[in-house]
Amino acid sequence: MAILKSCGICLRESTVLLPRPNGGESYKRRNLRWRSPQAAVIPNFHLPMRSFEVKNRTSSDDIKSLRLITAIKTPYLPDGRFDLEAYDDLVNMQIEDGAEGVIVGGTTGEGQLMSWDEHIMLIGHTVNCFGGSIKVIGNTGSNSTREAIHATEQGFAVGMHAALHINPYYGKTSLEGLVSHFESVLPMGPTIIYNVPSRTGQDIPPRVINTIAQSPNLAGVKECVGNDRIEQYTNNKIVVWSGNDDQCHDARWSHGATGVISVTSNLVPGLMRELMFGGTSPSLNAKLLPLIDWLFQEPNPIGLNTALAQLGVVRPVLRLPYVPLPLAKRVEFVNLVKEIGREHFVGEKDVQVLDDDDFILVGRY
Repeated sequence: MAILKSCGICLRESTVLLPRPNGGESYKRRNLRWRSPQAAVIPNFHLPMRSFEVKNRTSSDDIKSLRLITAIKTPYLPDGRFDLEAYDDLVNMQIEDGAEGVIVGGTTGEGQLMSWDEHIMLIGHTVNCFGGSIKVIGNTGSNSTREAIHATEQGFAVGMHAALHINPYYGKTSLEGLVSHFESVLPMGPTIIYNVPSRTGQDIPPRVINTIAQSPNLAGVKECVGNDRIEQYTNNKIVVWSGNDDQCHDARWSHGATGVISVTSNLVPGLMRELMFGGTSPSLNAKLLPLIDWLFQEPNPIGLNTALAQLGVVRPVLRLPYVPLPLAKRVEFVNLVKEIGREHFVGEKDVQVLDDDDFILVGRY
């Protein structure tokens, strides 16, 4: 227990004359003079909320070895609540087809549309159901350091193996501010830093990563800037996962990336595992590129939401502001599935073209 001493109001004695309540002679009374409080700053101070259960304790080295991590989709019921039955099926399919980790509540999983209660509940649910079979990495990042600290405390308390942290977006800070932000959460456990300037509006430069790499809890970086940046890190022995599915083959086999944190593996986890484990394979990479290009025609996860619904593995329910891809693009997806082979995709139902009326868009949930 940390004890704070005398960091608030300073008390000084002064003497004033006040009349007695009964109208008698004045008397001396001690009065308190207020002085501006001084801030108490306790670096790296956080609540002891981390679980010490051996089954959930994971070192950064355990995370560094992962080749295929899926940014898992969050499915919904018609009223907008989580469809945990469909979610469990999705995670099971990832495990069966060789994914080694899942990002829970990331951009693909629509953590930005969740309350923190929903977010932590889903992390805890994933750990309790699948934590012994796959690494659970909770997206507990925020553009508010206070929220990032609190969510990360809670995430590790419910047993997640590692945290994913983005740099503060919209209300951007300085490079020194980035270092302070990440250093506020790194002491809690294994951490992956996520650099995606197209979403945050700010690049995390190597100077920042090299500074925080001194922490033993930095597992690595999910890097979306490109393969030249990836090679810059790997040359300095910093673990990197490609954040771009269309570049991950070359990142893995030509630029030293450990693996990929993938969206496409939601659909074809077995093929993505082969791409990360099977050695250089330009032919497989070329086979997957049309699917990857299709997925990212609109901002993720719009394409993925549409695809999984048409495969019949999730209900066609979307939380706004996400909407399905237009009809022509839905037809394209069916053709892509036939070209690649339905057997490589998740689920067992025939792929179909859904009509506009088949989709349920939920704004209040």
